[in-house]
Amino acid sequence: MAKSKSGAKSGGLPALDKSPSHLLHRALQLSLDIYADAFEAGGPTQRQYAVLAAVEAHEGLTQTDLVRITGIDRSTLADMAARMITKGLLERQRSASDARANAVSLTVAGRELLEEAKPKMAAADAKLLKLLSSNKREGLVNVLRDLIAAGEAAAAPPVEKAPKKPKAEKPAKVKKPKAEKAPKAEKAEKAPKAEKPKKEKKAKKAA
Repeated sequence: MAKSKSGAKSGGLPALDKSPSHLLHRALQLSLDIYADAFEAGGPTQRQYAVLAAVEAHEGLTQTDLVRITGIDRSTLADMAARMITKGLLERQRSASDARANAVSLTVAGRELLEEAKPKMAAADAKLLKLLSSNKREGLVNVLRDLIAAGEAAAAPPVEKAPKKPKAEKPAKVKKPKAEKAPKAEKAEKAPKAEKPKKEKKAKKAA
């Protein structure tokens, strides 16, 4: 029996079963197959569902906002939005926050289609997660969220820091001249002691 070459390396790249990008692609294929089985023909595509759900959650989104939230590239999303507007699922109007941008919102038909699709999407997600043991399901969702958040943070343009305000120069302290000490008063010379008068010797008594 031939040995598996899954652990071998080719061209300096990791084997496919160790490649995150390949594994995520395979997982996406699996997810799309389960989604297609749940919706059959005639339902919204997975991307269309993402757009409808995003617009419902954030009414009045611009197409730029939708690109950021759904991860669909700008040109593809523009074509999708145009087709969904033609089908009567979305409507477009000027953004209240940006006069240069167009905001999209759900029509009655778009809202009805989304409500019909929600239980099917929930069933597809449940079927996908049931492939894993119960103690791994929440971990998978959390890892995917973390990966997406890290990717968005890495792709975001760096925020320019406002230049720091120059510190105000402190006025130089003026040293006060030390007051000269007053010269010590010279001690007054002591007055010479008055000489005591010599005591006269008493005359010797006469013999």
